[in-house]
Amino acid sequence: MSESGLNQKSVIIIGAGPAGLTAAFELNAADRQGVRVVEADAQVGGISRTVNHNGNRIDIGGHRFFSKSDWVMKWWLDKLPLADEGVIGSIKPVNAHAFLAYQGQKREVNTPALPHGSGDEVMLLRDRISRILFSGKLFDYPLKLNVGTALKLGLWPCLLFGLSYIKARLLPVKPENTLEDFFINRFGRRLYLRFFKEYTEKVWGRSCREISAAWGAQRVKGLSISKAIAHAWRQIFSKKKIADAQQTSLIEHFLYPKFGPGQMWETVATQLQRSGVPIEMQTKVVGFKLNENRIAEVQTRNIVTGESCWRSADTVISTMPIRDLVEAIEGDVPDDVRKIAAALEYRDFITVGLLYKNLVWNDEKQVDGRASIPDNWIYIQEPGVKVGRLQIFNNWSPYMVSKSDRVWVGLEFFCNEGDELWQSIDADLIELAKREMTQIKLANSEDCVDAVVIRMPKAYPGYYGAYEHFDVVRRYLDSIPNLFLIGRNGMHRYNNQDHSMLSAKCAVEAILAGSTDKSAIWDVNIDDDYHEEIEQEVNSK
Repeated sequence: MSESGLNQKSVIIIGAGPAGLTAAFELNAADRQGVRVVEADAQVGGISRTVNHNGNRIDIGGHRFFSKSDWVMKWWLDKLPLADEGVIGSIKPVNAHAFLAYQGQKREVNTPALPHGSGDEVMLLRDRISRILFSGKLFDYPLKLNVGTALKLGLWPCLLFGLSYIKARLLPVKPENTLEDFFINRFGRRLYLRFFKEYTEKVWGRSCREISAAWGAQRVKGLSISKAIAHAWRQIFSKKKIADAQQTSLIEHFLYPKFGPGQMWETVATQLQRSGVPIEMQTKVVGFKLNENRIAEVQTRNIVTGESCWRSADTVISTMPIRDLVEAIEGDVPDDVRKIAAALEYRDFITVGLLYKNLVWNDEKQVDGRASIPDNWIYIQEPGVKVGRLQIFNNWSPYMVSKSDRVWVGLEFFCNEGDELWQSIDADLIELAKREMTQIKLANSEDCVDAVVIRMPKAYPGYYGAYEHFDVVRRYLDSIPNLFLIGRNGMHRYNNQDHSMLSAKCAVEAILAGSTDKSAIWDVNIDDDYHEEIEQEVNSK
């Protein structure tokens, strides 16, 4: 054992993503000593990091900064306050404050706006626009029940969608076991087949019949066709039409760090290190020793040097994939726990960044001879292409792009680690991305001036296969009193970053109270109608 401080007990936090860094920050703020963070990557932020390629920044997966939690909003803005230079369109800070809305309620961003040009450590207020590319047309995402959508789809298909929805409401699928059941019960079979099935199966590489309905409950809760119809009706006939329209427009904005989501976590990491909390990068956890059903020691290995050491642990907070965590536990772990954990599956993805002189979409307005496409995301439901979604990073923040006359696009390809797509060389992936951008008529290959490939393993925990028996693993790990599971991979749950932060908050509260009850952690993101009530988002982020 090469660790000289073997008898120095500590809180070891595995992972420097949103969950791990939030836990470290909150423990440090409570003056808890002996906090240490270990991170296998060379960069903090996890899937919320920002990758810089030749001055052009990539947000892996896309991260809008909004939350129903006042605590999360305040936490973010304490680190990166709002700058008025980020305000877009007609939404302006009022009395040095900005306003957003969730669940039909106007929400104030309680932070003084900084003066124009106040520096780089700031949040921007950004437009939120996402659309679906389907049959050569761009539809609002999520679908809106309005005249524009009806004209694009056709009146007869809309009538059939409506009849299919009514049938689903009158004769729902019971029991609701699969994701297909979930979608049909909420949207009708025709709308499911047209707008949900192909894209969802592209994301997961599985039939919707093989995916648990729990994924829908996790990511699509709150969306209601009946509410959308009622909202559309109110907009047409209500005396409060103007007020409702203004409220809806407020929903279309979010906060965003000037240089992408990684800036938030780089800022937090810097503050932690300045306050004396060590963050060991490129350091992987490879072993756990149990003593009387408690984690007594944690083995870490430096990926660069190969050096390993054992550290005693009073408390362990883990965001590492549960499959890897269980595998690393030495000793008598129940056979069923090991078997189920080893069989847990994940979905991975590749982002190909392409820098263009301009885009060529003909239906958008032209600015200086170039197509001006305002979307953050475009979901691709065109046949014959592998790309599932693309981002236009300029529209997340203009500071994500090194030159204002360039368009920086990220194409997302969903795959499994080790499959043919994952193992393709970068040059082939770049050619594939350029070819498909031309095929869906968004850009010309000759206008591409730079490119990069980024692989993201274990991006999405799978709600299929061994997941059916996940509770067996969860109960065992929760029975270890000094082990706390938080975050997306740490809980094998499809959390957004604010949910991951809230799981960290609950874990810290339990630790500080001397409690071993983990239920509050698992209650995060269960019954919370997280997304906007009017325009609920079904996303794969």
